[in-house]
Amino acid sequence: MDQDRAQEIINSIAMINVKYHGFPVYLKEINPEQETATIFPLDEMNHEQEVELNGLFEEGP
Repeated sequence: MDQDRAQEIINSIAMINVKYHGFPVYLKEINPEQETATIFPLDEMNHEQEVELNGLFEEGP
C-alpha cells in the first residue's frame, strides 16, 4: 500500500477493510521515513506492531 492511501484510510470516517498478510487490521499511524505503519489486529486491540507498508492491502469494492 502506498503512504498516501494509507494516510487517507487513517483520516477516513468510513471503516475501510485493510489486511496485513491476510489478517484484518486497524491502521493507527504512518511513519513515512521508515515506510512503515503502526497497526493492530481487529481482534487484539492492545497488540500494536509496526509493519512495512508493502504488507498492507485494502479489501473491498
